[in-house]
Amino acid sequence: MQEHLIDNPDALQALCRELAGSEWLAVDTEFIRERSYYPRLCLIQVSNGETAACVDPLTLGDELAPFLDLLFDGSILKVFHAARQDLEIFWHDWGRFPLPLFDTQPAAALLGHGDQIGYANLVKRVLGVELPKDQSRTDWSARPLNDEQIRYALDDVIYLGQLYLEIRGSLSDRERLQWLAADFATLTAPATYEPDPREAWKRVKGRQHLRGRQLAVLAALAEWRETEARARDLPRKWLLKDDVMVEICRRLPRNIEALAKIRGVEAGLVRKEGKHLLALLQKAATLPREAWPSEKRRPSPLAPEQEAMVDYLTAALRLLAAEHQLSPQAIATHKDLQKLVRGEEDCPLLEGWRRAVAGEPLQALLRGEQQLVNKGGRLSLQTANRG
Repeated sequence: MQEHLIDNPDALQALCRELAGSEWLAVDTEFIRERSYYPRLCLIQVSNGETAACVDPLTLGDELAPFLDLLFDGSILKVFHAARQDLEIFWHDWGRFPLPLFDTQPAAALLGHGDQIGYANLVKRVLGVELPKDQSRTDWSARPLNDEQIRYALDDVIYLGQLYLEIRGSLSDRERLQWLAADFATLTAPATYEPDPREAWKRVKGRQHLRGRQLAVLAALAEWRETEARARDLPRKWLLKDDVMVEICRRLPRNIEALAKIRGVEAGLVRKEGKHLLALLQKAATLPREAWPSEKRRPSPLAPEQEAMVDYLTAALRLLAAEHQLSPQAIATHKDLQKLVRGEEDCPLLEGWRRAVAGEPLQALLRGEQQLVNKGGRLSLQTANRG
């Protein structure tokens, strides 16, 4: 394996020539986001199984273009593990995704490795290699990078390529590669990385303590915070912490003095944004009742016979999971089974590969078309006897 640290344009051009025409590239990124809304890219690692490199975007700057052309080359498959945060960087910085792609995390779930297995654990389980974890909290923006950091970063793609080959082969043997299409489509949907600021209130901790008019104020305040955090590229909590927002909505201050007295409201915020926030709060507080947001009502508790049916489906799910050599948790949660029993439409069991593997058989069980049969102490799922 040829290994490189690429921090100048000539070395980058040479790397691109070396990687051009690869069938696949294992890709990973290192970033920081403690002091920003968006992740700040600090390093891109790449490997094609013969060459592995750490590309330094902080030193290359605008000279990164040839490498980006390689990553966006539609004839080369890009392999990630738990790709969502990496893809957020590509979407925010360049407005594109490195397609086509393959994510080893959801792929591993289809081989019984659990729903969200971490990279190091998967490498150990599949390849028998123990990776060091001592650089997982390093400041990747600091330069120069030391040998331990470079080793850690390179290992993230060297073994990723090997994982991909093993996992893809196993999935192909079991005819499960096509099962991943829905997962990968969600990963590369722009909406995944552009949440609506008007919905930001639904992610505020403590909102369950607010009601009616207070929720209307929270929705306006959370939308302001989300929009401002994006525009200024600052962490949300640097503008207003969740608990402070909830307290503002509880008290509904009517003047600057009242706003300033709320614990956690910074003097600088009151000085710069106080008048604007008061106007925003007052406008939201006067919205008519029909315009108030509302939490999605928790479904009523299941009736005893419905709870029994969830238990019945749980047993069937275990059988289906064993049949397909998957963990039951990778297919459905207890909450998913409750949704199925209630007949709710937004049930993950009725989407993608889960529908074919378990959703449809469990629905048949609910309709009485299938049944669990105990024979000799062993359960099996069989067509119901209509006679």
